[in-house]
Amino acid sequence: MIRRPPEKTFLSFHRKQPTMFSTTLPEKAFYLGHLWEKAAERHGGVPVVLDQPLATFPDRGTDLTYATLADIVDDLAARLWHLGVRPTERVAVHKTDNFDIALLASAVARIGGVPVMLSSALPGEIVGTLLRRLDQPWLISDAAKLAGPLDGVPVGDLSRQVLLAGTEGYGDLSLLAELTGLPRRPAVKLHRTQPALITHSSGTTGVNKLMVHTARALFHRLLPQQMIAWPIRRKETAALCMSFVHSRFYHSLGVFLNYGNPLVVLVDPDPDVIAPIFNRTRPGLVETHPNNFIQWEDLADAPGAPLSSVRYYSSTFDAIHPRTIQRLLAASRRRRPLLVQLYGQSETGPISGAWYTEKSAAKNDGRDVGYVLPGFIKLRVVDENGKPVRRGEPGQLELRGRGRILTYLGEDERYRKQLDGDWWRLGDMGRLGRFGKLHLIDREIDQIDSIDSNLEVEDVLMSRLDELLEVVVVPGAGDEPVPVVCTRRDAPLDPERWARATADLPAMAAPLHWPFHQVPRTSTWKVQRVAISRMLRDGTAPRPVTAEPARSAA
Repeated sequence: MIRRPPEKTFLSFHRKQPTMFSTTLPEKAFYLGHLWEKAAERHGGVPVVLDQPLATFPDRGTDLTYATLADIVDDLAARLWHLGVRPTERVAVHKTDNFDIALLASAVARIGGVPVMLSSALPGEIVGTLLRRLDQPWLISDAAKLAGPLDGVPVGDLSRQVLLAGTEGYGDLSLLAELTGLPRRPAVKLHRTQPALITHSSGTTGVNKLMVHTARALFHRLLPQQMIAWPIRRKETAALCMSFVHSRFYHSLGVFLNYGNPLVVLVDPDPDVIAPIFNRTRPGLVETHPNNFIQWEDLADAPGAPLSSVRYYSSTFDAIHPRTIQRLLAASRRRRPLLVQLYGQSETGPISGAWYTEKSAAKNDGRDVGYVLPGFIKLRVVDENGKPVRRGEPGQLELRGRGRILTYLGEDERYRKQLDGDWWRLGDMGRLGRFGKLHLIDREIDQIDSIDSNLEVEDVLMSRLDELLEVVVVPGAGDEPVPVVCTRRDAPLDPERWARATADLPAMAAPLHWPFHQVPRTSTWKVQRVAISRMLRDGTAPRPVTAEPARSAA
């Protein structure tokens, strides 16, 4: 078990900040099932704009409020209870991407169930494997999934019962949209140390792990994020374009619903889709995945200046390239725009944070991910034998904190192997500088012998070649470093510019120019490096982009 810091630490902190915490801190547990109800009680009329209608309630349109969404969650909870879902039971949600995924999760939690969030991007066979680990859960899916990727997967045998979201029927399965007029149920609150939410890992290293979160651990992750967002309470419209199956999305909801910020919730990250919505809603804060921010560099010069209203960019999940930070901040017309970066892991929550201006971003090393969050996280660097190294020396990162998951469901031994007493091994290589500044080097599994840091090489190439949308350096069939590159709208890669950009870098194979949308990614748009290496070895890589210029998207 993780050692809990003395209670006086929190008590003294509360006394120093009475105004902030007397009104904004939730109880020391983050209950997803109470989230919308509490928000509606305090800020019921605050607007929520969607980029597409709810799949299960399309007639509600795209302009909603906290109060209408709280009512939808309550209604869904009544329907799930009517069908037999009961407290502590696991309910897997795996359906076509839409904001109703988050509302279904909230509804499951509202009646005491444990929502299990399975990305819509998961292959059918992986979904089958995870359902087996869940040991006969309820499954909420839709006709498109059941007739498509799940066709041939025995979901009926692997689930207690399959329920249908959306409006399209499938066989004789119960369609949630058809159940109306059911009595509402009072919210159920499980003990804060019980499982409250199950999400999965990115799957960059193989079959995804199921991560069990408790309400108490989720609270300790929410706390620092709520503190960081204090300056923009009620002031800015927050636009969120994030994975609905990742715990980070629910923490973002927890922060902004508690503060009463208007929301824009987006499913499709395509810049051509984002631009008109931003032109209409003019968000002051934007959060998405780092690889989506790279795509959104195209919005800097788009008609209507869709990024001009953004005062704050929020980036989590992974480090973000300095070039991207500079372009995003330069596109804002707000006074002193900032990009706030949090580095963390799904197993632990946020670990370190930093903020950047356009000027400071120009000087930033893309591998510097800010300062370890004081009072919340303890981080150390150890050698291969687990012995702490001197400050500034590289090694393996280990963490101690109260936001850590309970276990990997069905793989507890695998979970225990990453523990050294109270310390959790992150799987990242890095070093700690003065005052706890954290510098990442590589993931342990991604290291290449002939390159000190493939992540650093990638940052250099992104800064030197504006046309690059993505670059990853992975081990090839003979373990040689192979750069896989993507360009904006699949434009041709100039071999002479590439040669000049790589002249002083470690020797690498010739670049492989792949179509951006054929690069394997996780639900949070992280590149699956292990999968790319496997494709190179197996000869299953996509066909390279031809030398002919690609036509511009309509």
